[in-house]
Amino acid sequence: MLKISNAVELADWEIEITQIRAQGAGGQNVNKVASAVHLRFDILNSSLPPFYKERLMALSDQRINKDGIIVIKAQSFRTLELNKEDALERLKELIQEAVKQKKARRPTKPTKGSQRRRVDSKTKKGKTKALRGKVQL
Repeated sequence: MLKISNAVELADWEIEITQIRAQGAGGQNVNKVASAVHLRFDILNSSLPPFYKERLMALSDQRINKDGIIVIKAQSFRTLELNKEDALERLKELIQEAVKQKKARRPTKPTKGSQRRRVDSKTKKGKTKALRGKVQL
């Protein structure tokens, strides 16, 4: 069971984990041991609440394909167990971030005092630059 929140949990049968060989350099061990992990999670056929599914499908994340399947590849660690934990944690973070309510931005106006100070500093700077010109005789 993967616990997303107090009310939402994912069963083990919903998450498909397959072992693969890790990419890249790493010597002989990388070439003979399948310690990397591919995690696949089908959003539409899961037991997530509809609100979670909608928010996940609305995300523009490269890990989510157009069929609604999340694919996470974990190969950071040397052992299969650590890579499994890493992939599950990343899935949990992705789901939690999708559901998090974003605070709406309220546009504000600058205060009268700040506007006045800005204009005063500009005129002062202009006067200073005017004094740098040629001297009139």
